[in-house]
Amino acid sequence: MMSPPPDPLGRAEPWDAVLELPFGRLGVRCTEHALLYTEYLVGPGASGALAPARTPLLRELQEQLRAYCRDPRLRPEVPLAPRGSAFQRRVWAALCDIPAGSTRSYGDLARELGSAARAVGQACGANPFAPLVPCHRVIAAAGLGGFAHSTDTGGELLRIKRWLLRHEGALPARAPGLFDA
Repeated sequence: MMSPPPDPLGRAEPWDAVLELPFGRLGVRCTEHALLYTEYLVGPGASGALAPARTPLLRELQEQLRAYCRDPRLRPEVPLAPRGSAFQRRVWAALCDIPAGSTRSYGDLARELGSAARAVGQACGANPFAPLVPCHRVIAAAGLGGFAHSTDTGGELLRIKRWLLRHEGALPARAPGLFDA
């Protein structure tokens, strides 16, 4: 998760909506017709007072995310406008094939895509649509793995990853060892 890319429409405000969800706040940027970017708002550089979903697309996204938070089998589906390399898009498509309640390792995904685990990890880190494109379902061979960036000094993104995986049933309610906070 990186800082939002410059807005193609030249808007100054960083978020079109900031949604409050059980796992935390999610900043959302979109056009009238497609989602451009989401970001978990954590860490010292995070900004985003709650901002209501004012457009039909944002209201639909908010309702679908709330439905997912009630039932992890539901998959939010709104139009996406992905920006990224061809490889990143391949990784993001592969992430969408991982069912709720399941995980894959970076290495497994890399072998499937004919790549390296580090490259898959970097593409996961560049995912502009978390949690809709479920990069949280990719874990290390021995533990949760990444899902953090340099501004996440308090481990909030790993807390979100644990919440999402437990919500989906991919982690036991109390997972010992490397999965603990």
